[in-house]
Amino acid sequence: MPAYKDETTGKWYISCWYSDWTGKRKKKIKRGFETKREALEWEREFQLQDSANPEMTFESFIALYKQDITPKLKENSWITKENIIAKHLIPYFGKFRICDITAKNVIDWQNEMRKQQNKNGDKYSPTYLKTIHNQLSSIFNHAIRFYGLKT
Repeated sequence: MPAYKDETTGKWYISCWYSDWTGKRKKKIKRGFETKREALEWEREFQLQDSANPEMTFESFIALYKQDITPKLKENSWITKENIIAKHLIPYFGKFRICDITAKNVIDWQNEMRKQQNKNGDKYSPTYLKTIHNQLSSIFNHAIRFYGLKT
């Protein structure tokens, strides 16, 4: 789909159609992009999310994961998960396509996490590192079970 320039604001916007969960066709308009490239990239990610395609970025998949998981969890449980995801997972895996993340990427990330320090200057405890890894595992398991990720 094309991107359009709003002459009054000088910013770009996209307009596209999608089907909601009931099968009804709906129109989506998103405004305020600085460049045409940003608008087209956002639209591509939106289309991948809508089709539940595992070729979306990790960061985009987290938005779907949040929609699916938050109704099942207590508020504090989700806040804990969200903090771990935002602090430790998205900075490293955010721009990767979820289908392109390999075991080697995960090992490299784990090694990087072992080097990290908390605000007191201490290395993270093995228990905390395991908690972070469990969050990553639960995200991948969700992608495999519900969104067609192969491995």
